[in-house]
Amino acid sequence: MKDLLTPIIAAIAGKPDFSSCYFEFNGAKFLYGDFFNAIISFLLIAAAVYYFVVLPVNTLMKRYEKQALPDKKKCPECQSDIPVDARKCAFCTSVFA
Repeated sequence: MKDLLTPIIAAIAGKPDFSSCYFEFNGAKFLYGDFFNAIISFLLIAAAVYYFVVLPVNTLMKRYEKQALPDKKKCPECQSDIPVDARKCAFCTSVFA
């Protein structure tokens, strides 16, 4: 991953690695370059997981839900959900043919 992405980062930002970037304040060294490297790595891995795992699984789940047979139907009188095989609504007691 580092060999593939660091040249792209170098082309955009001018540096292939930000770990050498830091500033000093009252003798303390703040390594903000390492933080930027970690953020870039996290975002790239998160994007890869999202596009290669989450989206395909969601697509498969939607396809599966469309194929599943419904187990409930709406009562025409009270609009409540009742089982498909019911002959009488449990809520408003209307009779179905």
